[in-house]
Amino acid sequence: MRSEKPDTAPLSIGEKVGYGLGDMASNFYMGFFGIFLLYYYTDVWGISPAAVGVMFLVTKIIDAFSDPAMGLLADRTESRWGKYRPYLLWVAVPYAALGYLLFLGPDLSQSGKLIFAYVSYSLVMLGYTAINVPYSALLAVISPVAIERTKATQFRFVFASLGTLVVSATTKPLVELLGGGNEVLGFRLTIILFAILTVILFWTTFATTKERIKPEKHSSSAADDMAVLLKNISWIVLALSGILVVIGLISRVSSAAFYMKYNVADGSEKILWWMDRTSLLITLGFVGQLFGALLTPTFLRVFDKRQLMIFANILNAALLIGCYFVPPENYWVTVFFHSASIFCFGIIITLLFAMYTDCAEYGEWKSGKNSAGLTVSASMFSLKAGSAIGSAVPAFILAAFGFIANQTQTPESLQGIRIMFNFVPAIFFFIAGVLMVFYKLNGATVKRMERELLARRSDTSSTSI
Repeated sequence: MRSEKPDTAPLSIGEKVGYGLGDMASNFYMGFFGIFLLYYYTDVWGISPAAVGVMFLVTKIIDAFSDPAMGLLADRTESRWGKYRPYLLWVAVPYAALGYLLFLGPDLSQSGKLIFAYVSYSLVMLGYTAINVPYSALLAVISPVAIERTKATQFRFVFASLGTLVVSATTKPLVELLGGGNEVLGFRLTIILFAILTVILFWTTFATTKERIKPEKHSSSAADDMAVLLKNISWIVLALSGILVVIGLISRVSSAAFYMKYNVADGSEKILWWMDRTSLLITLGFVGQLFGALLTPTFLRVFDKRQLMIFANILNAALLIGCYFVPPENYWVTVFFHSASIFCFGIIITLLFAMYTDCAEYGEWKSGKNSAGLTVSASMFSLKAGSAIGSAVPAFILAAFGFIANQTQTPESLQGIRIMFNFVPAIFFFIAGVLMVFYKLNGATVKRMERELLARRSDTSSTSI
């Protein structure tokens, strides 16, 4: 008998970059939606904030079923390209087209606009599920070595940050340039550019990555897979924390345009290159996220993943509370607190997805079945549910405080905008940090799992000579 061990060689720079480009593609859309979609619906296309908030929440019912279903499907896919990579090739174009549909902006009645928003938003979220559940699951099979997966995760969120950075720095100028004063047209033409880039980048990820872990053909039932997953306490804690931190981020960044437009009274004056104060604030925040992702491995030399996750969330909450007390006219102090907060998020989101793959390995370690697609489908649901709730909560706050789009705001509505920009995200980050106390997979357990799974995979891949 000869034992063929799984490929434990370090991932090449080219493959790590290629993998990272996939999340840049994702964030050309999800970053766009998170920062601008609430503003587009209320101030550009003219839907009431309360109606938008309800729409964001109601459509998540679909995701509660579609995300785990996609994970189960991906785990059972057999192709010459592997289980997960084929979806990067197959779904990229439909996903890009659905993003364009979301910002088509047809001239309809109020009820017609709302129906169109429900349908187009639901469809693009289904497209996101179909390509991003397999993309995230790919991380679990890209290497059998935990540290290599953490490195790939770092590259993923470096490029995710760069993607969101490009969106935040260029969207408003592009809308103004391409729309010529017509914001509906400007958003429609701008999203076409990001749609083309999204397809190119997903196809690049497909071409440059490899599935090194070859699980046995999936024979267990969907019910069995779900039962194993629901026994994984760390996965449950991580999924809940993931929802909370994304709510925190999106409620912050989706409030930024309102805070800058109404509290700071930011116009279209350019203060750095092509950027006004709003674009620069959002952009420098995501520069902070980039550095947070880059420095995460350095911090992991001192803390384990769980400790660092708790610390980064609590610090983020403290920074946001501090930002509330900064007067709106102190723009650069606000920029500092905002950038420091998003720096913490860069650490949090990098850790989150590395920890999802640890949970996937834990499930295989306990059950003998690799269900990476189902396990990381929670990451997609947390992103989409968090993004929807993070946009819905500010929408409800705007409605509650009497906000009227494109009008001079009352002191009450200005106070509501300050609350949704600062206190609301702080609450979600604080709860996420506390919740991570209950996460069970420490560094010693992860090393033991890696060692025993490597031995198990070597045994199952033995061939006669």
